[in-house]
Amino acid sequence: MTLPPTVTLPAFAKINLKLRVLGRRADGYHDLDTIFQTVSLHDTIEASLIDEPHLTLSCSDRYLPVETNLVIRAARALQERYAVKRGARIRLQKRIPTQAGLGGGSADAAMTLIALTKLWELNCASDELIAIGSKLGADVSFFFYGGTARATGIGEQIEPLNDVEQTFLVILKPNANISTADAYRALDERSLTSLNSKSILSTSRPIADSDQIDFANLTNDFEAVVFDLQPEIRRAKNALLKAGANQSLLAGSGSAVFGIFDSEDAQRRAIQAIELETGWRVFPCKTVGREEYQRAFGDIVVTTEQA
Repeated sequence: MTLPPTVTLPAFAKINLKLRVLGRRADGYHDLDTIFQTVSLHDTIEASLIDEPHLTLSCSDRYLPVETNLVIRAARALQERYAVKRGARIRLQKRIPTQAGLGGGSADAAMTLIALTKLWELNCASDELIAIGSKLGADVSFFFYGGTARATGIGEQIEPLNDVEQTFLVILKPNANISTADAYRALDERSLTSLNSKSILSTSRPIADSDQIDFANLTNDFEAVVFDLQPEIRRAKNALLKAGANQSLLAGSGSAVFGIFDSEDAQRRAIQAIELETGWRVFPCKTVGREEYQRAFGDIVVTTEQA
């Protein structure tokens, strides 16, 4: 018996090396200036072909919803856009923690689009996939590029940068969770001059010289509010610094934090030295450059042109 074709792809997580929130827009979204960086921590998307136009999703994390998951939403969007008459059985192996600011859902969505493009043998340009992805989430677009990139707008305008040198990281995921909506709400309440005018966050300015990443000067505007909302997240950052991290930062809007280390040996020693609170999860990983990232999914190569 011949098994149906299957495409298996990694969906890499991201961290924000810098994250500035510039202001709240009239549509309720926020203008950002941020630097994304892919890391080796990843989920796995496995898509198998079926002849009927059905889409099914199973997930290793039984607590994740299926019908509303970005994976199944991405699959449906692609199927409808190209009127595909076949379907897919999709398996999601979760490793990236949820509500951590690591972009796991967006990465899964982008890799689902790429996997199904291969599985269904669709002839579509990368900018078409990016356009579909951008409707699913603001930062989905980044995961068609990978490596080091600057994002502006609400996170959907991507400018690839020269990759940083490979860097060893430790990501800590404490028990505390922060939703993106709660993080933005707290930032608005703390820093916006007025919710009824075109105001900007008083402490934030656009990132200057963003093509030169200074690991000694990382910044994330969300730290000002997230640490107060969930002190456990501050303790996780301090644990990384105490264990020898050169720098530590909130990964996105929360709740994971990452630490930067000089070498794999320093990374290993830090993991042994970190004093974990009950339930904290530890993920040793490293940065993933754009060439390595795009090699992982093969012949769909994204150019630097915007969708």
